[in-house]
Amino acid sequence: MDTNRFSEQAARERLVHPFPPTWNGQSRILILGSFPSVKSREMAFFYGHPQNRFWHVVSAVFSDAFPKTVEERRAFLLRHRIAAWDVIASCSIVGSSDSSIRDAVANDIRPILDGAEIRQIYVNGKTAFRLYEKYLLPLTGRDAVCLPSTSPANAAWSLERLIEAWSVIAEPAGEKN
Repeated sequence: MDTNRFSEQAARERLVHPFPPTWNGQSRILILGSFPSVKSREMAFFYGHPQNRFWHVVSAVFSDAFPKTVEERRAFLLRHRIAAWDVIASCSIVGSSDSSIRDAVANDIRPILDGAEIRQIYVNGKTAFRLYEKYLLPLTGRDAVCLPSTSPANAAWSLERLIEAWSVIAEPAGEKN
C-alpha cells in the first residue's frame, strides 16, 4: 500500500464553503478564487493567509490603504466595486491544497451576475480558471480572465509583477490609476 496516498486520504476532508460572497448592486468586477484556504476558513473571509498577496496587490492597484480586518476588507471590496467569491461551493480537500480538490460542486454565481452589472470576471490563478471553465462557463456563458495567483505557492511571481498583471482590474471596476 502506498503510505503517501493513505495519509492523503486520511487528511482529506469534505468541506462546504464557510462564508458568503461579498458583493452588492454596485459591483462591476467579480474575482473568483478556487476554495478558501485553511486560514481563510478560520478567518471566514477571502485570502486570510498572511502570506497570500491578494490584499497587498489590490491595495496597490487601487492606491488604497492595506485592509487588515475582515470588516476593512469587506468595505475595501465594496468601495472599489469588487465582488468576491469562489468557484467551489463544496469539495474534498487536503488542507489548503488546490491540487487536492476532488468531488467539487460549484457555487452558483448567477445571483451576482443578475444582481450587479459585472463587466468582467477574473479568476485568481490557473486552478481557479480551470475549475471556472469546467463548472461555471457552461452555466454563465461568460469568459473569465485568468490572473496570476496571489498565493504564496506562486513564488515565481514577485509582488511587483503581480501588481502589474492585476492592474487590469482597475478600469472595469470603474477606476483608472
